Amino acid sequence: MGNNNHQVYVDCGFSKLRASAFHKTNLKKKFHVESNFFFDYKEISKEVQKIISFLEEDTNEYIDNINLMVDCSEMLSIGISVSKKIDAAQLKQDDIQFLVQEAKQQILEYYKNQNIVHIIINNYKINSVDYDYFPLNTKCNFIAIDILFICLPEVTIEYYKNIFHKFDISVNQIICSSYAKAKNYKEDLLTHENISFIDVGYNKTSITTYANNKILCLNVIPIGGNHITKDISKMLKIDLIQAENIKINFDNQEIFSDYRDFSLGFLQKIIFARIEEILRMCAQSIKLNSITASSFKVALMGEGLKTLSNQNKEKIFIAHDLDFLEEKKQDACRAGFTLSKSLNRQEVSVVPKKLTKQGFFEQFFHFFK
Repeated sequence: MGNNNHQVYVDCGFSKLRASAFHKTNLKKKFHVESNFFFDYKEISKEVQKIISFLEEDTNEYIDNINLMVDCSEMLSIGISVSKKIDAAQLKQDDIQFLVQEAKQQILEYYKNQNIVHIIINNYKINSVDYDYFPLNTKCNFIAIDILFICLPEVTIEYYKNIFHKFDISVNQIICSSYAKAKNYKEDLLTHENISFIDVGYNKTSITTYANNKILCLNVIPIGGNHITKDISKMLKIDLIQAENIKINFDNQEIFSDYRDFSLGFLQKIIFARIEEILRMCAQSIKLNSITASSFKVALMGEGLKTLSNQNKEKIFIAHDLDFLEEKKQDACRAGFTLSKSLNRQEVSVVPKKLTKQGFFEQFFHFFK
């Protein structure tokens, strides 16, 4: 058997793994699996083996390659502008390719330990006129482009590659989970030109900010849902497993029948104090990126805040319109699949080397490497 009919996406979180297999021709045919929650990250190899076995059984195919989705507290987004004089010539694709290469080389020179996983062209300025897309065959004297690079540490990528290599599985492409999810949800919220997606994970929180329908940045703060669990564990003098169970069920009165030494109100104070700290730091990040639009929305998501919903959002404060996105276990991998397959005029695609038929944006990957 060969892995010919399905494409597999694996979202590697720090407390849980999610994986999906999507049929290449029948989009309705798909399989999803989720690992158990784990505190000890050394267990990840066992969980990888389990989810791969489940998908191989469901698809009846041998899985030898996957698309890897990763987030971490050390990921970066770096904006850069580059320009070039054309001398009244007709603008060509090679001119854009030259500028993107120049920008990439600058990033690699100053961020030697980072791996570029997404290249997004936010703006083309041609003869002082701004374009959201590449205006082919335009007479041009001067061009400047604004590019956003999303990077993950090389050591993080190699770590995951080595884990899958143990099971004879290669990695086709690397996808930033937070970016993929934010972009996917952004497509569903087209009425909101100015929006930030706050994705609270296990030990980090990422903030993906859009203004005028363009991604401005992806920032990360090193605090996540596990910090809430540790707060509960410390204040209530219970172990982390008990604290995690209480955290995710804090609005369930039955969960407190075994814990008579503290009240629901006391627990809420512990939880919401940390949540407000996280959101204050997120608000500062958003403000630093000069978001001053009068109509501005915040969407909160992530495994780290399963304690919250739209029903209790009034208990926390943030100076923007706030909603919670109710995520399903397959949403992250579906976002990665959609990002890979969608026609995106802004993003330069990073594709596997084994592909031979290349379009313009596909050629960037090979040209840079």
